[in-house]
Amino acid sequence: MKSSTTMLPSNIANYASFFLLIISIILLIVGSKAQLNSTFYDNTCPNASSIVRGVIQQALQSDVRIGASLIRLHFHDCFVNGCDGSILLDNSANIQSEKDAAPNTNSTRGFNVVDNIKTALENSCPGIVSCADILALAAEASVSLQGGPSWTVLLGRRDSLTANQAGANSSIPTPFESLTNITAKFTAVGLNTNDLVALSGAHTFGRAQCRLFSSRLYNFSGTGNPDPTLNSSYLTTLQQICPQSGSGFNVANLDPTTPDTFDNNYFTNLQNNQGLLQSDQELFSTSGAPTISIVNTFSSNQTAFFQSFAQSMINMGNISPLTGSNGEIRSDCKKVNGS
Repeated sequence: MKSSTTMLPSNIANYASFFLLIISIILLIVGSKAQLNSTFYDNTCPNASSIVRGVIQQALQSDVRIGASLIRLHFHDCFVNGCDGSILLDNSANIQSEKDAAPNTNSTRGFNVVDNIKTALENSCPGIVSCADILALAAEASVSLQGGPSWTVLLGRRDSLTANQAGANSSIPTPFESLTNITAKFTAVGLNTNDLVALSGAHTFGRAQCRLFSSRLYNFSGTGNPDPTLNSSYLTTLQQICPQSGSGFNVANLDPTTPDTFDNNYFTNLQNNQGLLQSDQELFSTSGAPTISIVNTFSSNQTAFFQSFAQSMINMGNISPLTGSNGEIRSDCKKVNGS
């Protein structure tokens, strides 16, 4: 009896230490997940979301493509060093711009609209809203303004002090890659197969340059023939838009059915062998791929697609953000402060 009473305080101390350790770990995990939140600007810039939306609404009046272009900027930003606004930085003495990386050069667009958003925000609440958060807010507004879902954008990202051109060249999925390679690039940033298919659905609006898919029209994989997965009448249409001797900079609709509306027709197009990019059609035409059943679900159920897309956008927006005292809030999205 005596020995058990003398052991009791020691046991209590051990248990207490153990529980404190567990609580610390839980707080650490919760804290890391809670760094971004939907109320981040509620006190400092409560109109941030409506300001972003207003500028995009205005831009859409003269450029129906701008929504797709803006969501692409967010995507290409997040896949390189996380969602840190690095894609927006111009070349400087210390920075090799991601704009000049192969997936972005002569291709990414909408930077002027981002600048207009930043100017409007700086006029309303100077030094508060980051360029990285502008991209996240712009992506949501672009989708919802063109018929797609809305979601609660998590905020609190800060802007990078540098860019990673080499990372942009290696990390951003390209239209020419196999489904295996693209899946690996999504996995590398913590996104799964459902995220891959859902986010590919952003190709329900916007355009692509002929140079990104012309090999499918004439000489697919060095065969001297078109991609056999291309619908024959769709092939003829695309060959008219993109002649073999053309410049490669003509554009075709990513969704030939409803090119400027955010809906689930993209997935029906894949079922009909009308995916524009190789990377699109592979989601449905790669034998035995786990993506096929997801394409079928999204094609038959737009609500399921919208719900998955919204969640996958939140997941993508959570990739390695700079928070707290890391990075800065750029006053001009094209350059780091003081440069």
